[in-house]
Amino acid sequence: MKSFKKSVLAIVSSIPAGKVLTYSEVAELAGNSRAYRAVGAIMAANKDIIIPCHRVIKSDGTVGMYNGLRGKNKTTLLKKEGVIFNKKTP
Repeated sequence: MKSFKKSVLAIVSSIPAGKVLTYSEVAELAGNSRAYRAVGAIMAANKDIIIPCHRVIKSDGTVGMYNGLRGKNKTTLLKKEGVIFNKKTP
């Protein structure tokens, strides 16, 4: 059986540029819909630049925290990838 963490990292790795998933969506796809905070913890602890953790956002459409592996600003990275924000982002 694949660990929850490995499932999360595999799911996040499969998010294409220009697309996002919420922490809740990742948790559900990984097999535990209530573990969205665990997804956030996994993303915060990620040290592998290959994992595009900047593509995981909050359910309310805001970007949330970012560990800075690919740059200092998650919003800027997502905009460069073509993500369009409908809500005002911090």
